[in-house]
Amino acid sequence: MLANCEKLRPLLTGLLHGQYGLQIAGMKFFAPPIKYDNIQIPEKPKLRFMDKVPQLPSNLRAPKMQKKLKWMRGPELVHNSLVHKQYGIVATGGGRLRWGHYEMLRLTIGRKMDTSRMFAIWRVEAPWQPVTKQGQGQRMGGGKGAIDHYVTPVKSGRVIVELAGELEFVEAKKILDIVCPKLPFKAMVVSQEMLENMKAEEERLERENLNPWNFKYIIQNNLGGCHRWLSPVDHKWFGKYL
Repeated sequence: MLANCEKLRPLLTGLLHGQYGLQIAGMKFFAPPIKYDNIQIPEKPKLRFMDKVPQLPSNLRAPKMQKKLKWMRGPELVHNSLVHKQYGIVATGGGRLRWGHYEMLRLTIGRKMDTSRMFAIWRVEAPWQPVTKQGQGQRMGGGKGAIDHYVTPVKSGRVIVELAGELEFVEAKKILDIVCPKLPFKAMVVSQEMLENMKAEEERLERENLNPWNFKYIIQNNLGGCHRWLSPVDHKWFGKYL
């Protein structure tokens, strides 16, 4: 009986409002507002400028370096959590940030954010790994090329930038969604609650898994002779990080 009354209530409300001009108000329950008592806006709320070239001593020649793909492969084990426990951008794949990406993040976020109640911080260091390049039209050989630009390698799970202050996730997502697709690797906008839920879900799947024939078991036991075509990365991360 109660269920039928709940279904008829919108119909009766519409009839009374349409014929007699009566307005019927019901009880509404709203969540209490979020308190921001423990948040302090820094003196400079915007992202700081990053150097395009690292500053070296005058008596030191700029060193050249290998690609070091291992700096982009695998999970990030250190900078994988939010310092201010609010919102940010987290890489879901490996890659390398160039100086242009830093400027894109700095200018776009600084233009869209409200500096009176928001602030942003970097979670990645300035470009420091040199990338060399041979001149155009040169023949093979001649030694390693000159330094062309600098990059910062990023692993999966690394926090790129954080946005905090007196704001909710809807506001932060609207700002960070502009720059997230422009990064040179896959990334997503997250909140502290989302990170905790993702970690809990991963632990639950690992704990409640009933299928013993997972990818890790297949690789460790060489089922189907898979060791003939697997790479060393598969033996280390079991297909999780490419």
